[in-house]
Parts: sequence; structure tokens; C-alpha cells
Amino acid sequence: MTQALAMNTVRPEPMKVESLALFCLTPGGVRLAQRLRPLLPQLSTISECFTSEKLLQPGFTVFSGSFAETMAQAFKRFDALVVIGATGIVVRVIAPLLQDKLTDPAVVVLDERGEHAISLLSGHMGGANRLTQQIAELINADPVITTSTDVNGVAALDLLAQKLDAEIADFRHAVKSVNQMLVSGDRVGLWLDPRVNVQLTEYDQRGFIPVADLHSLPDLSALVCISYHSDLPPTAIPVYQLVPKRVVLGVGCRRDTPFATLHPLLLQKFAELHIDPLALRAIGSITLKQDEAALQQLAHCYRVPFYVFTPEALRVHEHRFPCSDFVRQTVGVGCVSQPAACLLLEEYGGGKIIGETLREQGVTLTLALTLQETL
Repeated sequence: MTQALAMNTVRPEPMKVESLALFCLTPGGVRLAQRLRPLLPQLSTISECFTSEKLLQPGFTVFSGSFAETMAQAFKRFDALVVIGATGIVVRVIAPLLQDKLTDPAVVVLDERGEHAISLLSGHMGGANRLTQQIAELINADPVITTSTDVNGVAALDLLAQKLDAEIADFRHAVKSVNQMLVSGDRVGLWLDPRVNVQLTEYDQRGFIPVADLHSLPDLSALVCISYHSDLPPTAIPVYQLVPKRVVLGVGCRRDTPFATLHPLLLQKFAELHIDPLALRAIGSITLKQDEAALQQLAHCYRVPFYVFTPEALRVHEHRFPCSDFVRQTVGVGCVSQPAACLLLEEYGGGKIIGETLREQGVTLTLALTLQETL
């Protein structure tokens, strides 16, 4: 199996970051780094410690040029940066590197005595707040977290979306609006679609007003709905829909099928099943289609991974579906979209195909729902 494209923006916050770079600038910083270094596997899958040539110790990596130059390189390579040093120095160094709150790495600053751990950048989406708390617990430091939702003891819409692996239309506006309302003490409702198999008790709901029935709303300023369905009833207040990414798509198509043909057919299928297109989690096809421009464009458009499977892998499931001798002679398996959907379900923990396979204009589309959800 080959993963050809993976461009998720909102992803579940892990207990550990994938990669972490630790920087120390002074002898005191090196001492704290040596104390922290054996604990890094609890924080990160991959970690590396950097310092200057003058302060270099066994197991550390020397700066590539200056501290600023090494930070610039690490900013692109690592998911989290921890600096033992002055906050002002770190601010000046990372200022030219900042791009986007959704993609910038987490940055945490520690003083060299290990008394304070400061969440400096990407507190929510990058996980700096969680990392700050974890480091503070490990070295008995005081965690310094200044994001307004945390300070006011309320939930944050961006964190809820991240933990649910959910998308929101106009993400930035929705997060800014809802978080500001929560911080201001406005009444924001939270409704979970009963068709979505999620236990809300596992998620932070502080500040939200629980809503049981969309047809009988309490007095609210706005409403957050957790649903991947597009058939929600209209309301008289602003609604922000969190769409869990739970639907996978198997695709078969003729060579050089235009994106302008493929995408409307997919939207037609979503509309038929009353599913919000933001629920799309992954796309799968046969290896012969790994360079198919329309499929790559579709994955890029929805910021989801594009998997391709060998004919041998697809043949494990082809007996369950109608097959075509022409397709088998052409690509080595009697059908593509349904077996691809089945293999995607295996990739994401199981589930079931939903609706009928669409067959139009040389395109076959099969949608499936991952195991943790019901339709």
C-alpha cells in the first residue's frame, strides 16, 4: 500500500509529539537539558538536543551555524521546539519564521533553573499548551499558559475540533467567534447528532450549554453542532458545524478523467446521502491511478490522504461485488472502487459501505463509514 498524499490540517492532538528539538544556550541550560534529556521519550517519538560548540556534551548536536540559523532549520523539521533560555531571544529568532497558527510548530521556553515552562507558540493546534504542562510535571516547574480559553477555564473550539478529528467551514472565523463568545460568557450551545457515535463526556465541554433537541433550543447566542450530516434543520441563531472526518472514498475511473467531471459526481453522491463533504477522511484507488491528476487534485482539495492499492490487495475483496471482465483485463482486478473502500476501512479500523456505488461517465465512487460511527 502506498500513501501518495497526506495533507490534513486539523488532526487529533497526540499524547506525544512526533518530533522535538531541545535547545540550550548557557551552561545552566545544558545542565537542565541533561536533566530533561532522559525524559524526552515520554514527550516525543523523536528528539534531538542542540547547543553551541563551546557547550557541547556527549549526545548533543552542535548548532549548524548560529542558534538562529539552527532554529530556522528546526522550525521546518520538528513538530515542537523547546528552548532553555530567555523568552525575548526566542521571540526575536522565531518572529521571521511564523507562517500560520494551523501549521507552525509548538514552541515552549524554559528558564535555565527549570522554574517556569512557558507556552509561547501554537498553544492549541500545535500542542504547546499540553507539552508545557507535561514538561512542567516532569521537572516540577510552573506552567505558564496564556491562551484566553485556558485562562478563563472554558473549552476551545479548535481543540474540540482537533480531538474529534473534525473540520469546520471557515475554520479561522468559526474558532475566533466561538472562542470569543465562550471567553465572554455568552451562551453557546453544543449539540451532538445522535447518528454520530461519540461520547461527549470524553471531551472538554466547559462553557458550552448542552442541547438535546434542535427543535427546542434554549436561549442561546450561537450553536455548535457535531454532525457529518448536511440535513440539519435551520435555526434562527448562528450555527457552527463540527464535521467529524469519518467517511472514506474508493474511486475507479478512466485514465485522464477531468477533475471537472470527478468532483461534481462526488458532490452528487454526498448530497444523495445527506453527508457534508467535509466528512471525507481518505481516498483510495488502484496503483495504476497513483499519478492520476484528478485524484491527486481531489485529495489536495479536501486535504486528505490518497492511498493506492495493488491489484492483488484489491482482489481480496472483489468477490463481494459485481465485477467487469473488461476492467479485469485492463487493470488486473474486476472492480476497484468497492474493494478500495474496504481496504480503507481496514486502514481506519473497520466500518461499512454506505449507499450504492455511483457509476457515471466512466467513474465509480463508493463511500464507506468508519467503524466508530453509525449512519
